[in-house]
Amino acid sequence: MRFEVPVLLWLSPVIAIIVGLIARFAQQRRRRMADTWSREVGNLARAGGRASLPLLTGAALMAAVGVSGPRGGRIERLAEERGLNVMLAVDISRSMLAEDAEPNRLQHAVSEARRLLQDLSGDRVGVVAFAGASYVLTPLTLDHSAAGMFLEAMDPDLASSGGTEIAGVFTRAQDVLGPSLEGGDRVLVLFTDGEAHDSMSRSLEAARALARSGVRVVIVPQGKTEPVRIPIRSPNGELIEYKRDDEGRIVETRREDDVIRAIASAVEATVIPADLPDQAGAVRDALKALARRPIRERRLSDLEPLGWIAALVAVLLLLAQTGSRRTAALVGLGACCLVPSLQAQRTTTGQKLVESGRLVEAVSAFREAALRGEGGDTAWFNVGAAALAAGQLNEAQAALVQAARTLDPGLRFRALYNLGLTHLLVARSDTNQRAAREAEAGRLLKEALLLNPGSAEAKWNLELTLRDRPPSSGGSAPQPPPTGGEQQPEQAPPSDGLTPSEAEALLASVERGELATRTRLNRQQRLRSATGKKDW
Repeated sequence: MRFEVPVLLWLSPVIAIIVGLIARFAQQRRRRMADTWSREVGNLARAGGRASLPLLTGAALMAAVGVSGPRGGRIERLAEERGLNVMLAVDISRSMLAEDAEPNRLQHAVSEARRLLQDLSGDRVGVVAFAGASYVLTPLTLDHSAAGMFLEAMDPDLASSGGTEIAGVFTRAQDVLGPSLEGGDRVLVLFTDGEAHDSMSRSLEAARALARSGVRVVIVPQGKTEPVRIPIRSPNGELIEYKRDDEGRIVETRREDDVIRAIASAVEATVIPADLPDQAGAVRDALKALARRPIRERRLSDLEPLGWIAALVAVLLLLAQTGSRRTAALVGLGACCLVPSLQAQRTTTGQKLVESGRLVEAVSAFREAALRGEGGDTAWFNVGAAALAAGQLNEAQAALVQAARTLDPGLRFRALYNLGLTHLLVARSDTNQRAAREAEAGRLLKEALLLNPGSAEAKWNLELTLRDRPPSSGGSAPQPPPTGGEQQPEQAPPSDGLTPSEAEALLASVERGELATRTRLNRQQRLRSATGKKDW
């Protein structure tokens, strides 16, 4: 059992005692006033409401425990969707570092694969990286966040051997997709420049075997047909030299359309034009014609929220206390009817100010409603949206951070999207912190897309945050972005246990360390391989 806010758990008895003392004071005052009216009324007041004090105290205790965020247990969920089985295969050979695509072939392929992944909601997706050998990074799964993490980490150093063997990726795809009987059609989406160093007959034989097993193939070519050199860059993007072969000559690479056409003809594959601005959209359109069938996947979820149990007990205690009263129960019912109308009236006032173009006044109206506690997280979202429209970016950022803490997925998506947009607008004017602002905007937009993968606006703004990033140098694997949550401080105060956000940061650090270790070992293995073999 863990608690998100342990302080509230320790303070819950104090809160319950304070509520009990207030209820006791109100009870005694009511009895004194009844005695001043008449002895009979005083006796009635003392006879009724004896259970109110313990019920209110218990409700306050349970409410404080619920707000402290208890988590625990393990729940097995059955995820069911209607979708395809899609394997994304990305060529990570060093020829993919050629910069005849923006920013280079590999990063362009990763960008298109990431956009395609966002459109494959409900489909099982796997990721394969291939160069001189093929590697299954993720099996077929409905967990798209895991697939996205490995797409972000694509780098030539992930491969233990250089060169490009296309036959291997067809064999690996057949091993993964062939036994998959659940779900709809099976598809291999191949991102490559077509520069293969294995024999054409071997590649065609593996491709035909894959087609005979019922797997469709979609080829997404990368690069151009004109020969270009392969740059080697430092981690900060500076050019060091160009790739050379064993004899010291500069290597030139180009897109091999002959290889791509031969493979496509052998398996009747769909080939996406290399110069198409939106290759991901073309692949998505090609997949629409395929049959989608039910997919079931079991997932284990640890540390499930248990605050609803304490909240339910608190509500039941309040209902019992209300039922034990007479006048108080009628007043409570009347207040419940009046409060929504008052909140609606204040919200309508802010909306009318927005419609009339008086945005600054609307921000003030929405802020007053939020400070009164009216409307909950929606009120803070209204403050942020109105402030963003009025150009008050600091006010918008503070309000949207509050709204993004909501548990409502739709409201959280809109808050994260507007918060990312706010950081993008600030980045335009704050040149000193532009990179940091754009990185934060990208993180927020990625988190928003996890809630609504089909949002075209969020995808467009996310691409804006990525357009000025330096290309990958091939020297080290990029670190996967954080999966969400608040940014962690450099030093956290000691505590008896880890909070969920601290645990998430620790797991991300372990994943990055494991990826870096594997990259280093693969690089050493490749350096020990026999010379004379093409490694690009």
